[in-house]
Amino acid sequence: MRGRLPRPREKGGAGVGPSPVDRGKSGSKHHLICDGNGRPLKVITTGGNIPDITQTLALVDGVPPVAGLPGRPHKRPKSLLGDKGYDSRHVRRELIRRRILPVISRRGEPHIRGLGKLRYVVEQTFALLHQFKRLAVRWERRLDVHNSFISLACALICWRRLNKATA
Repeated sequence: MRGRLPRPREKGGAGVGPSPVDRGKSGSKHHLICDGNGRPLKVITTGGNIPDITQTLALVDGVPPVAGLPGRPHKRPKSLLGDKGYDSRHVRRELIRRRILPVISRRGEPHIRGLGKLRYVVEQTFALLHQFKRLAVRWERRLDVHNSFISLACALICWRRLNKATA
């Protein structure tokens, strides 16, 4: 770990920024990518003022190979669903270059029909992730400790989904 560790009474830490909603407080934001069944594949923690669009390609590139059927594991998703917050020519161009179909609503145009049902899976995964109070309200100053709790929560979510599917 580079740099100094935060002191016990010192506010903030890595991955903390001013909140766009409440100007007096700072906070963190979780950026999440999951599969169609709601299993989290990658989570990134940033400051509260960081837009979602800046983390899109980092999330896509951070997805680990997913094993399934015999053969080479899939390294990239076939398509990426997103709301109007992810609309950008640069992001669309980079996704197409990576052979990923972007299904993203455009700003200033009506929503894509049926996208809300598919977005519900992501929102449900966020709700499952934030059911762990330690993640919903960030108490840790150190980002590595917070990310460890996120990894543990993602493992529990995947384990519960696996047990639910086999039952």
